[in-house]
Amino acid sequence: MTTVGEGDFRYEVVTDWPQMPEWWSFGLASDVAVDSKDRVWVFSRGKHPVTCWSKDGAFIGSWGEGFFREPHGMFIDKDDNIWLTEKQRHIVTKHAPDGEILLELGQRDYAQVTVGQHGDFGLPFNSPSGVALASNGDIYVSDGYGNHRVHHFSPTGELLNSWGRSGTGPGEFTLLHKVGIDSQDRVYICDRENNRIQRFDLAGNYIDEWTDVVGPGDTYFHTDGFVYVVEQGGGNGISIWTEDGELQARWRGNADACEAAHGCWVDSEGSIYVAEIGQPGHGQRVRKFVRV
Repeated sequence: MTTVGEGDFRYEVVTDWPQMPEWWSFGLASDVAVDSKDRVWVFSRGKHPVTCWSKDGAFIGSWGEGFFREPHGMFIDKDDNIWLTEKQRHIVTKHAPDGEILLELGQRDYAQVTVGQHGDFGLPFNSPSGVALASNGDIYVSDGYGNHRVHHFSPTGELLNSWGRSGTGPGEFTLLHKVGIDSQDRVYICDRENNRIQRFDLAGNYIDEWTDVVGPGDTYFHTDGFVYVVEQGGGNGISIWTEDGELQARWRGNADACEAAHGCWVDSEGSIYVAEIGQPGHGQRVRKFVRV
């Protein structure tokens, strides 16, 4: 069995997770998240876009068939509501666990126009990539592929603030791949093509950036106080940090572990789940990493 990591963060790779129903496949597994009952949810670009599994890999159910065109980001809040970003339909949706839509942000199937490389950008959304909630329930969306913006909404969906533009300076982005929020309500933006994670306060004020990352694609903030980062460049893999930016462990370039990591989450036992978005037979899967 393949082992990755170092120090206190060593993991065995579970290659046969989950037990897929016959004739099923994820296709492109875009993101993964775990709810309060340790049910593992996968958002993927296949026939069954939202699937639910036990932590042992048993199939529980699915929904969303026929609704999604290009699934991208997933987030589960403290009430086990499931938040999804849909890149081609230009929307963010909040769902109950049975799939019922509770809130929808954006104008479905309409991309807002981007106004120029260094000018102001349009309203939400133009191919959004990720969503996360602050401790007060406010919603943050990375409008990553078209608008180069971060949008801040109230819990009921009122747009409160937006920031960002195209570029390489502080508060500028080349591609906002996903957004995350840590235990201190700092907003993390995976500025993937600029090979950095930028951090902001909830009002959008720039704090600092982490540059010892290659192609950062996703962040997850566990109750253990550590930050789990998907690095899509440098061979592809995972790095683990303190919220102060101290690197604890990293693995990249090991095809038995990660080939095309795109999203990650951690369950209550400390196991990591990584959604991969590669080619058929190479990284179209979800990997589980069990801590040893």
